Amino acid sequence: MAQKIENFIFDIDGTLIDTIDMYMPAMIDTLAQHGHPVAPDKVEQTKHDLFGITGRDALRLAGISEEEIPKMLKDWFDLAYQRADRAKVIEGIPEMLNTLANREDAKIAIATSKLADEYQEYFVNKYDFAKLFKVAITSADTKKHKPAPDPILVAMDKMGADPATTVYVGDTINDMKAAHAAGAKFAGALYSSANPDSIKDADFPLMKPADLLKI
Repeated sequence: MAQKIENFIFDIDGTLIDTIDMYMPAMIDTLAQHGHPVAPDKVEQTKHDLFGITGRDALRLAGISEEEIPKMLKDWFDLAYQRADRAKVIEGIPEMLNTLANREDAKIAIATSKLADEYQEYFVNKYDFAKLFKVAITSADTKKHKPAPDPILVAMDKMGADPATTVYVGDTINDMKAAHAAGAKFAGALYSSANPDSIKDADFPLMKPADLLKI
């Protein structure tokens, strides 16, 4: 018999808040400004393929040299932050998180690719429900990032969580790979994923956030 899930670790972008329109058009524009334009017929696929990983890793996958990355990363994020009004809370998320946070037998945490200051300014300071999380792992807390299991492993360690009773909630194939590599189950946010087909084999497919309360 499967053990009861007691530990819930969440990705942020595309899982709790919809940020693809904040980050990814800004990335396409930055690539073009730096002489690396994406072919028009590849733009949508590129936005989806490079979403949900660290900015540095996204630029690497876009073929940008290590020397160019720091300046491009700064320009990309500066442009994205100018478009922060495009980010929005996914419907049903605050209610689901409040229910989980009030369960005596549940712990919740964050494991995100966001930078530490970005997490604070554009998540904690912006959304009331973000304050429910006492454990938060950002890109600064591990050397390796998703799809490596490190962020989830560190989160579980801080929570005192057993992988057998832990689920990672995310919206990308890298989230699923990271969860399984960490020995945890994976709940796929099909309700908001930019590429739902890639996570259709999730241990727990979620058609809406409230479905997480049933596992």
